[in-house]
Amino acid sequence: MTTHPTAVAAHRGRWPALAALLLGEAMNLLDATVVQVAAPAVHADLGGPVGDIQWFAAAYTLPFAVLLITGGRLGDIAGRRRMFLLGVTVFTAASVACALAPAPGPLIAFRAVQGAAAALIVPQTIGLIKAMFKGEETAKALGSIGPVMGLAAVCGPVVGGVLTHADLFGSSWRSAFLVNVPVAVVVLALARNLPEDRAPHRPALDWPGTALAALGTGLLVLPLIGGDLRQLPLRDWLSLLAGLFVLAGFARRQRRTARPLLERSLFTRRGFPAALVTSTAFFAVTNGLTVVVVLQLQLDAGTGVLAAGLSLLPWSAGLALASWWAGSRLVRRYGRRVMPCGLGTLLAGLLAAVAAYRTTAPGHYPLALLPALALVGLGAGLFTPAFFTLALHPLRPHETGSAAGALNAVQQLGATLGVATLGSVYLSGTGGHTPQTACWAAAALLTVAWAASRRVGAEERP
Repeated sequence: MTTHPTAVAAHRGRWPALAALLLGEAMNLLDATVVQVAAPAVHADLGGPVGDIQWFAAAYTLPFAVLLITGGRLGDIAGRRRMFLLGVTVFTAASVACALAPAPGPLIAFRAVQGAAAALIVPQTIGLIKAMFKGEETAKALGSIGPVMGLAAVCGPVVGGVLTHADLFGSSWRSAFLVNVPVAVVVLALARNLPEDRAPHRPALDWPGTALAALGTGLLVLPLIGGDLRQLPLRDWLSLLAGLFVLAGFARRQRRTARPLLERSLFTRRGFPAALVTSTAFFAVTNGLTVVVVLQLQLDAGTGVLAAGLSLLPWSAGLALASWWAGSRLVRRYGRRVMPCGLGTLLAGLLAAVAAYRTTAPGHYPLALLPALALVGLGAGLFTPAFFTLALHPLRPHETGSAAGALNAVQQLGATLGVATLGSVYLSGTGGHTPQTACWAAAALLTVAWAASRRVGAEERP
């Protein structure tokens, strides 16, 4: 029996195609955090209120979160390869526009365009992987998503710090956006190996539901950014209540409409709703803590942008090492038991960070913070491969688009809430105790992630 040359070429092209998907996803997740170290330099260059420092990140993650489910649906309808390529193209153009932004307002607007384009790219990954791989290779390919996501999220501040300090051709912070251009060129070159794929049955789009989700999330996030959480004015409390009310209306619509954004079958198993809560809380901790660390180093300890970025290397190294170890061995052997081990290690890192800040004199570099961040990275690295493997394992073909969009959406929503809440806890305080308070708030969020994660994978084993 002779294998057709086209089939052989498609088989060989799967791994370059997987590289395109992972690199595209890493590029988008990297951009969610790349400005966290560069943000003070951006603010110093462009001016504006100090709250803009949080908006430089939140303007990206908020539309990213809100539109991810719709992006997944568009892939189901129009083709996942087509949406992936369109998203990469728009994302690249928006990156160039960010680099050329003359003021904070345009930069924030272009960041929102980047986030919307990222929402077209990321949810296509799982569906295309399932279209290209079969059997055990599918699990191996899906298992690579978690480590890539976690490592990209943590490496963003390091990359942002290095590029901003390097001041390539006098570009300063602008090179943190221009770096996306060559990366996107590589992604587009590798993407020629991607097959076209769409849902077997054409789903419908729920535009009113998308609008409700965007409005409700915006009303929740807006008062949390740049405000003093201890003394929120009445209008901010009304905004929070209105956001909850609108999101309740969104949930009600999803239960009753004939064309929901999310497949209802996803909620017939208790593990998927628990995965959404777990992802929201976990990524609120990791993204919010990153903001607190880099702002404390630059605003309180007086370190430069390069030192602040490089200070996160222990976190990145711990994450890379633990992700590889968990993805290649631990998850296969111990299954869901790896998740609480990861969260416990991360909590130990948070407590060590509290001790580091407490024992460091104001205005000095907290050297004891480095091993604490290594513990945080090890914990996050243990957790993410186990979590994503268990959360994605039971998906059916017709659930792929909306499930992928939902998991990525709550990740970005968690990132937005983490930046808003933990960042505001830090910025609204005074003296050296504010990073400690933010760490305790992160520990409280981590307990939410732990409680929800107990249901993830309880019925399904990898």
